[in-house]
Amino acid sequence: MVIKRILVANRGEIACRIFRTCDLLGIETVAVYSDADENSKHVRMADRTVRIGEALASSSYLDIEAVLRAASDSGVDAIHPGYGFLSENSEFARKIQELGLTWVGPDPESMDSMSEKVPARALMLEAGVPVVPGTSGSVDTLDHALLSAQEIGYPMVLKATAGGGGLGMSVVTSDAELEKSYDATRRKAERAFGNGSVYLEKYIESAKHIEVQVLGLNSDKVAVIGDRECSVQRRHQKVLEEAPAPTLSESERDWLYVMAQKVAEKVKYRGAGTVEFIFDRMTREFYFLEMNTRLQVEHPVTELVTGLDLVELQIHIAAGQELDLARLDRPTPQGHAIEFRVYAEDPVRFLPGPGEITTWAEPSGPGVRVDSGYDVGDIVTPYYDPLLAKLCVHDVDRDHVLHALGEAAQEFDVSGPKTNLALVEGIVGDPSFVDGEYDTEMLTRVVKQKSA
Repeated sequence: MVIKRILVANRGEIACRIFRTCDLLGIETVAVYSDADENSKHVRMADRTVRIGEALASSSYLDIEAVLRAASDSGVDAIHPGYGFLSENSEFARKIQELGLTWVGPDPESMDSMSEKVPARALMLEAGVPVVPGTSGSVDTLDHALLSAQEIGYPMVLKATAGGGGLGMSVVTSDAELEKSYDATRRKAERAFGNGSVYLEKYIESAKHIEVQVLGLNSDKVAVIGDRECSVQRRHQKVLEEAPAPTLSESERDWLYVMAQKVAEKVKYRGAGTVEFIFDRMTREFYFLEMNTRLQVEHPVTELVTGLDLVELQIHIAAGQELDLARLDRPTPQGHAIEFRVYAEDPVRFLPGPGEITTWAEPSGPGVRVDSGYDVGDIVTPYYDPLLAKLCVHDVDRDHVLHALGEAAQEFDVSGPKTNLALVEGIVGDPSFVDGEYDTEMLTRVVKQKSA
């Protein structure tokens, strides 16, 4: 199969990033856009453009029928979903396939098996992959939740069964906090995912968030591409990621790769995916967290240390091409890489700050990569995630990367909306981050110090 024209069912930096690879492969590109994005960067980059609706995501980027009409009208061969929006919607994937188009993503059945956290936990236990202690199913009443809490023990995390991206999560440390959070978390889950079911997991204190990039090939083999650490988070959402994870021993890394491979093989995974784990720094134990059945925001750091283009590999797999497992499996990372997510938001309160970008000057130089979705004159609207760009740095080792990241952040000149670029200085100067022994609470401590 030859893919000649591809529609990217997304916007912003990820649409721009996919278009760049398509251009290198000689594939025509089609952008879809809402009324709010009519003059945006991803629209300017595409060969063809199709309006799909009004500004609200529910009336445009989340409108399956509108996206499918755009695909039919523009005569594409394939659809790439990027991340977010419809990227993990198996109904969307099935409808694309029913139209005779190529879905650049995993099989819908694999997506279904990982879409809800409780069944996914059960599946992983069946595969011999450890999961965080928690309820075996959803907790449908407050009384059920309180009884389960006594069995599991505080602190715990109340989680949406259909959640992702840090949404629909509440850490609770007592019955009183659980009573306060239960209904609120269910409402948040219903609004965000259309599913208000929640379950309980033991909260691992002093935890690291480690993930493994996998690639399921058409031969049914799974290549493990490498690992990343994603523990710099605010409100359970990632801000900075690095590859490889800095403090794992080789035996821990080997064990982690075997577990990630088991996960992908269990669900017969095809294409690029990420298996996420919680790592208890005290006990040195890993627990399966979830599998993201799509391209991750942080994929550039893996590309920088491996020299691979994950979007290109996604397209080749979707087109039915057979790839060389020996070339892709467990490559030795070359140097170190860090990605910082540049958001249009207040760096202390984390509140989005829409507005017109009046200055935009990206840093450049050896090892610096900026994946951006905006330029000077563009408008950051309140309708979508406020991610502006991903500032990535690659160098021979982690110490060099930390220095280079600090310099690149200072050179990144953005005015108009507030940005979180000021956080970089605090992160790279934090002793726990410098020695690699940081955990998911580090950024909270940095922000408290900054605002004190």
